[in-house]
Amino acid sequence: MYVTEYDTGIAGKLTLGADEKGLCGSWFNNDRYYLTGIDEPLERNDQLAIFQKTSEWLDRYLAGERPDPHELALHPRGTEFQKRVWSELSNIPYGVVVTYGDIARGVERATGKRTSARAVGGAVGRNPLCLIVPCHRVIGASGSLTGFGGGIPLKIALLKHEGVDVQQFKIPTKGTALEGKRNAPPWE
Repeated sequence: MYVTEYDTGIAGKLTLGADEKGLCGSWFNNDRYYLTGIDEPLERNDQLAIFQKTSEWLDRYLAGERPDPHELALHPRGTEFQKRVWSELSNIPYGVVVTYGDIARGVERATGKRTSARAVGGAVGRNPLCLIVPCHRVIGASGSLTGFGGGIPLKIALLKHEGVDVQQFKIPTKGTALEGKRNAPPWE
């Protein structure tokens, strides 16, 4: 597994991880699931083509453009259910917010299997491709800004960046999404 780092400016640093098939992760360094699913040794390599393409994608996103996650060779690691949920997340348009229930209904349509919003929430929270696969665009059914591994302040910043009026949403007063924890990049 190869890794590098990308400084978003508005949202802190991302650790990018890739293998020979594509981009496996883009984790905020304060994400509670930082590097989850990566079991092999890590080697820093800032010159990989997928990292260059991902950096260009992120530059465009941060400049206010609306790049499509499908432009990148994505290779997230997870269960088949998690991958199905992450695929649904990839289809949420820029500046649009959906609920966990909306994602569950999308998974049900695609698989024909009943899916709970709670199960979807678990998969969304373990999204290894933060920012690129837009888990920050998912909220609770009550309008609560829950379920973001990078913390609520970062979720708010990303939604504002996309032009979303965050005043309409509730900020939780307790829970794991309130504040991310600092993880050292693997080369520190």
